[in-house]
Amino acid sequence: MSELPISSKYRSTPDAPVSDGEREELTRRLNDAFAAGRLDQETYSAHLDQLYAAQRLGDLVPVVQNLPALQTYSDPAMVQQASGGRPGEVSAARPANRAALYVVGVVVIIAILLIILLAVLF
Repeated sequence: MSELPISSKYRSTPDAPVSDGEREELTRRLNDAFAAGRLDQETYSAHLDQLYAAQRLGDLVPVVQNLPALQTYSDPAMVQQASGGRPGEVSAARPANRAALYVVGVVVIIAILLIILLAVLF
């Protein structure tokens, strides 16, 4: 029994043909998993053989279920590392947004005028 969800294209459309793009993507994922030490040499070689022998997506279930899950989200811009920096280093300040400065200035002026008006009335 496969551990892949039924929504996986390998289980939901098992009779669809394997495209060259699919083979390239899975080859990259296999290479990455092997380089990271998640697959031993024997398993890596067997999965490559299965990948290039596969005719239909359903034939790839044994290969895909042993690979780490794909990341399906992006890191928010707030937590992405700036290029060239190391974790923990302070990056250069971003330039001020002129529109935000204008809005803050207007709000401050209005607040001062309200304080003056309240002081005159009371």
